[in-house]
Amino acid sequence: MTEAVAERLADAGATLLDAPISGGEEGAIEGTLSIMVGGDEGALEEQMDVLDVLGETITHCGPSGAGQTTKACNQIVVAAQMVGVSEALVFAHNAGADLEAVVDAISGGAAGCWTLDNRAPNMIQGDFDPGFFAEYQYKDLRIATDAGEAFGSPMPQTALAHELYKTMVQNEMGRDDNSGVMQVLEMMAGDEARVDE
Repeated sequence: MTEAVAERLADAGATLLDAPISGGEEGAIEGTLSIMVGGDEGALEEQMDVLDVLGETITHCGPSGAGQTTKACNQIVVAAQMVGVSEALVFAHNAGADLEAVVDAISGGAAGCWTLDNRAPNMIQGDFDPGFFAEYQYKDLRIATDAGEAFGSPMPQTALAHELYKTMVQNEMGRDDNSGVMQVLEMMAGDEARVDE
């Protein structure tokens, strides 16, 4: 769609930049977003002063549509992190491990990631106040899986994440943070993975 719109605008003498973002509410407030730009590189240079106000990392990703593709890649990885961390925390709880110690231990090793650093401490407290709504994550995963189908790209892990976020939306958890996907795994396990108060 972005490519088609860019072509129509070019016929009318205008230039389109598709520039999705990542970084959540915190990044928007602090002006530290990651901005993924598709379109003419010269047009991007002309608009850089506007984007610099909003973002810390501004990357030209290719022609029109490449920003959208990069955003889909971002959401594939974000969802994988959220689901993986959720699965690990529910497992750790069921196995009797200290959840805070697990988060501390694995954050410093090969498993270290944004979700462990920025969401896991709240997840084990049952705090799913939104930074990025789960229903938006679900929408983005629908876009990614549709694109995967269109381009013949296998997405088995993304398809699973898509179904877990769909479950959140269907169970009226769509306005929770996307880290709230842990609640779906807790429902499956029949227990909540929480630190003792």
